[in-house]
Amino acid sequence: MKRNCLSLITILLFAYAAAFSQTTVTLNTSAAKTTINKNIYGHFAEHLGHCIYDGFYVGDTSKNIPNTDGVRNDIVDALKKLKIPNLRWPGGCFADTYHWKDGIGPKDKRPTMVNKWWGGVTEDNSFGTHDFLNMCELLGAEPYLSGNVGSGTVQELADWVQYTNFAGKSPMSDLRKQNGREQPWKVKFWGIGNEAWGCGGNMKPEYYADEYRKYTTFISDWENTGGLTRIASGASDADYNWTETLMKNIPGNMLGGVAMHHYSVIEWNHKSSATKFTEEQYFATMKSALNMEELVTKHAAIMDKYDPQKKIALVVDEWGGWYDVEPNTNPGFLYQQNTMRDAMIAGVTLNIFNNHADRVRIACLAQCVNVLQAVILTDKEKMVLTPTYHVMEMYNVHQAATMIPVTVKTNDYTLGTEKLPAVSVSASKDAAGKTHISLVNIDTKNTQTITVNVEGAQYSSVTGRILTSSKLQNYNSFDEPNKITPAAFNGASLKANTLSVKLPPFSVVVLELN
Repeated sequence: MKRNCLSLITILLFAYAAAFSQTTVTLNTSAAKTTINKNIYGHFAEHLGHCIYDGFYVGDTSKNIPNTDGVRNDIVDALKKLKIPNLRWPGGCFADTYHWKDGIGPKDKRPTMVNKWWGGVTEDNSFGTHDFLNMCELLGAEPYLSGNVGSGTVQELADWVQYTNFAGKSPMSDLRKQNGREQPWKVKFWGIGNEAWGCGGNMKPEYYADEYRKYTTFISDWENTGGLTRIASGASDADYNWTETLMKNIPGNMLGGVAMHHYSVIEWNHKSSATKFTEEQYFATMKSALNMEELVTKHAAIMDKYDPQKKIALVVDEWGGWYDVEPNTNPGFLYQQNTMRDAMIAGVTLNIFNNHADRVRIACLAQCVNVLQAVILTDKEKMVLTPTYHVMEMYNVHQAATMIPVTVKTNDYTLGTEKLPAVSVSASKDAAGKTHISLVNIDTKNTQTITVNVEGAQYSSVTGRILTSSKLQNYNSFDEPNKITPAAFNGASLKANTLSVKLPPFSVVVLELN
């Protein structure tokens, strides 16, 4: 009995210490110099499941859902509120089977194709280049086109650039005008293939580097100021040899960015349910999400060897959580719900990107509507904004702001013998002089007491918003679309330029200091 009492006392002491120990954050405002590129907050729309069809696009004959040329007005409004900076299309794996000329001209004359990657469904090509680029204009977003290298040709991609970007007289600009578009769209971002190491052709990095050089030789855009940003198909996760090979073998003047893909997944063959997951599965997912820090750091270090002036962007154009599909849905459609776990992934990942803004300058969440870690879910006329949407809306204050370097000494989130850093932080100062601090507590049980010391600036007030819920597995459904929404946060106080914050379990908070 005595031993049991001592054990109980020990457990209580540890619990007390965990609850009241401090996390310290230091903001060095005088060292703020790097702009957080707004394109870090980009999105991805692939011809996959119901992302395009019955997602973005309901067709221009739809009577029940308000739309503009077939694109849902409610989705456009929601994404404009996010300040969506760029949208990547048409894939993904789909891009290297997509022939863009099949998606232009009269819709009733467009050929069909089979989407061999995602569900084996027949694609009627009713949503094509004009539809996508006009939609980007509605959104106020830069289009990011993924070119077909796997099954396409150099001529095909060069023609696409001319079709979308050339204002003068040429075969492709004449064809564009014939199809109803007088002025070019001036597309800036071009991906030269996708996942060339896998579904894009199962290439070796040396071979792909040569293919990239060949394709980019014939892709130019002298009319547009600044030219094109040509982005190489980059590494999967920790394939550092891929990045090294590209940086070593492709001249810097041909390379605008190098991509990298990383999904937060437990095991590819043993994923969890999107909503019915254990704490062990949550912990494993967050461990994978936080691995983004190591991946970005090591890929950036390789790029620094060949590009010390950091002219070439690291482009994380696919990221997010990947789980089992929802029950009774097509497994090839990758439709999953979105819980507070996804809010945690979004918060820590965006903090990592912000803190590496010197090299990470474009990123795309996978995917925008109805696929993987979507910000929007639809069901006929209904639309739901997910917890991930709300995190990205809260964080859009960082877009084009100046990154403030942060030093974080955090408590651990422990489960059994494993531990992860409980608190993630990034900060920035906007053009109006306001400082924003985004904080995430991934711990499922413990409130984090945080002291934020600010060096080099003076503040008189603090306000904030929080995203959290009563249960980690909670989500917004079509029956309860507002179960999880941002609320005013009153857990921060400012005294003598020191900020004290009490950050609840599994919560995301964005503070504004004036």
